[in-house]
Amino acid sequence: MKTELRDISDTRKNLVVSLDAEEVGQEQARIGAEFAKMARVPGFRPGKAPLSLVLKKFGKQISEELRGKIMARAYQEGMKEAKVEVLHLVDADNPKIEAGEAAELSFTIDIRPSFEMPEYKGLEAKVAPTDISDEEIDQMVENIRRERTEFKPVDRASQDGDYVKFSLEGTVDGKPIIDLVPDRPIFGKMPQTWEEVGGEDSMIPGMAKSLGGLAKGDKKDVAIEFPAKFTVEALQGKKANYSVEVQEVRERELPELNDAFFKAQQVESLDDLRSKISESWKMRKEAENRSEIRRQVSEALASKVEFSIPESLIESETQNILRQVVEQNVQRGVPQEELEKNKDDLFTNSRKAAINRAKLQLILARIAEEEKIQAEEGDLQQVIYQEAMRSKTKPEKYAKELSRDRGRIDSIQQAVVFDKTLDFLVDQAKVTTGS
Repeated sequence: MKTELRDISDTRKNLVVSLDAEEVGQEQARIGAEFAKMARVPGFRPGKAPLSLVLKKFGKQISEELRGKIMARAYQEGMKEAKVEVLHLVDADNPKIEAGEAAELSFTIDIRPSFEMPEYKGLEAKVAPTDISDEEIDQMVENIRRERTEFKPVDRASQDGDYVKFSLEGTVDGKPIIDLVPDRPIFGKMPQTWEEVGGEDSMIPGMAKSLGGLAKGDKKDVAIEFPAKFTVEALQGKKANYSVEVQEVRERELPELNDAFFKAQQVESLDDLRSKISESWKMRKEAENRSEIRRQVSEALASKVEFSIPESLIESETQNILRQVVEQNVQRGVPQEELEKNKDDLFTNSRKAAINRAKLQLILARIAEEEKIQAEEGDLQQVIYQEAMRSKTKPEKYAKELSRDRGRIDSIQQAVVFDKTLDFLVDQAKVTTGS
């Protein structure tokens, strides 16, 4: 057997394996002998038929078996001979393989790139402090009170922060807006709707700021100018006039800091509540900081070395990222036609992210080898449990289904190793705290 490795690119090679006629013939003889042991040929006891008759009777099956054996042997021994670490078998030719004839087989492979490992311990990262000021705690206590706000009717003119119930009817150039947007009555004619006086998020731009100083029963004409890029196309850039009538004014009443309030927050006092807020803040900030360290460490590591990335790895990661992006957009309610219109941009951005991810994976794989980081049984069990919960499947059922897919198991193990390796780098990082 002869092996030749031809360059297509830095990471893509053409592995050519040649076998002479004798090697092919020996393989056929071995296969024929195996068939002869089990073959039933009329006039002969099982396993006693002459090889020539067995080859004649089972020629097609033996030929198919020969082809498979030769291909597998050529690929496996060819890789050993060429001393390359194959990432992906990209393509294999379809040669004619016959007994008594030499065979030449060609495999297109992507190999793991070689590069000099950068220093990966002690990478620098900077994070925000996890401390929280008394003023910030005060604001959070106030936010909790606002979440439990009650709105009570008042017999006075409205003020900023009040909620006003009112009717509205709008026109543009004297024509009813409801005729322009019959499917969007909130912009045309409503018997009642609510707005927070002085608020910034009015459905009708500027309406909330026009409702201050009005009491129940008051009427007012409100002039509105819709932005040129307003979400409702028929109203873009239009000047409208609205007739509004106030039906009710309600003021915000915050709950008192009493036993009932503390009980609802599962604390016994204001000091307990402040302590709970501080601890929760610190835990959240620490989690955010760890994620930020992972990001900074990943970017720093990737910037320290340059090498060619196998195209098949980029293609695989591009498809993975593109699938995730599409799923997220669908969940957000983005129409299919919108995704189709932006498919070129989606692909370009996904490929760019895939190149960065593939590069980092190759570096992490080398670090994992050097540091002997592996996916343990407990790691896999945790992933299985998390995925089962996410898919609302019993862990036992999920594990059974997973056991039938070797490729998926390998993918999960690889993801676990990458994750553990990143955690290792985070633990080794030089982290400073600053604003």
